[in-house]
Amino acid sequence: MEQIITRFPPSPTGYLHVGGARTALFNWLYARHTKGKFVLRIEDTDVARSTQASTDAILEALEWLGIDWDEGPYFQSQRSAIYSEYIEKLLSSGQAYYCTCSRDALDAMRQKALEAGGKPKYDGICRNKGLSKSDDAVVRFKAPAAGSTIIKDVVKGNIVIPNAEMDDFIIQRSDGIPTYNLAVVVDDITMGINTVIRGDDHVNNTPKQILLYQALDAPLPTFGHVPMVLGKDRARLSKRHGAMSVTAYRDMGYLPDAFLNYLVRLGWSYGDQEFFTKDELIAKFTLENIGRSPGIFDTDKLLALNAEHIRKSPPAVIAHHLVPFLKQSGCDAGEDEFTQAVIQTLSVRSKTLVEMADGALFYYDGKITYDNKAAKKFLKPVIVEPLNLLIKALEASDSFDEPSLEDAFKTVMNTTGMKLGKIAQPVRVALTGKTVSPGIFEMLVVLGQAKVIARLKDAVKFIED
Repeated sequence: MEQIITRFPPSPTGYLHVGGARTALFNWLYARHTKGKFVLRIEDTDVARSTQASTDAILEALEWLGIDWDEGPYFQSQRSAIYSEYIEKLLSSGQAYYCTCSRDALDAMRQKALEAGGKPKYDGICRNKGLSKSDDAVVRFKAPAAGSTIIKDVVKGNIVIPNAEMDDFIIQRSDGIPTYNLAVVVDDITMGINTVIRGDDHVNNTPKQILLYQALDAPLPTFGHVPMVLGKDRARLSKRHGAMSVTAYRDMGYLPDAFLNYLVRLGWSYGDQEFFTKDELIAKFTLENIGRSPGIFDTDKLLALNAEHIRKSPPAVIAHHLVPFLKQSGCDAGEDEFTQAVIQTLSVRSKTLVEMADGALFYYDGKITYDNKAAKKFLKPVIVEPLNLLIKALEASDSFDEPSLEDAFKTVMNTTGMKLGKIAQPVRVALTGKTVSPGIFEMLVVLGQAKVIARLKDAVKFIED
């Protein structure tokens, strides 16, 4: 079987958005599933709008998602000689020609076609003039006037386009820059791309590209046009539906694997399964399971899926992504056993890494600042004796695990006659500064004996002062 070679060709005119990321993911997953090859190509022929900053942002987003590439990144701006070679082939074979029609002349012929009830297209006036290259000449492809072009689409099924609907489209502008359709076909031919998965907004380009493949006597790739991603109101996804940049979701505290999991479900399914690890996606992804209905982007579902990935991911994996958020808050945190233990206490109650980092700060603080309401309610003189008894019990303990901590609390309860809740909540405020935290015993174990005793003593001093 021929090796599958897919590609992702973003234009560096902005950030990587949700739709583009999904296209990259589908191509990457199919290449990985089939043990094929995934090629990255930067389509930067739009010199006016392409920027290095956008290229860097796209690469950064792909790297965060874990979408790696086997070849590239190639840059169209560095491939001019290759495009010129293929344009010359089409000119030499009589399948392309020079055209010197002015913009005014083109506007006039399109208006005339509209008035006659036809499509506003080029009328082929220069087709048989045998014009030579000149400063004001473009190169047009000589499209067939009769017959039909068939797109054999693995997602949509066969799409038949009458050739009469197409005109002799431009393949090279007067400044020598190739047009999108020509550059894409030449790139895909020379890079050996045999599977093209892309958004269905490209369906109108595909017949022109098929004609170019045929004119260049090149085999056609497998085409699959994926439905668009829409907002919950079923309008085309835009900024009003939420953050659009992939890296914006990273900065909001989403895990890359959770984001990948959500992206793939925007148009692909595997029975009723919703949760997938990356390895499961690679094992199960096929083109046959891509749906024909638009994907509906729902931030609530994304958030719920992110929370599930946080719960189910190993602490070591979470630590790698959490540490930058902790450092932003001034914590001297590393991807070590302590941080992983912290994560275990917070993973069941965190929907995002931002939430988790906020909940983890007390573990790293040198000195606890008490919430005013919490301190007034729980750090009262009546709790000084229980706290001192607990300090004494903890100092005398040879171990600091959950069973020994439970014994220490029971000793205080038996001595004072107080119930666990009456002791645990002031202890929680003493250790965290807040009334909400992970479970009291698991939190104590992670903080460690020395830090717990020091904070309890600080709380006693605070009350006495």
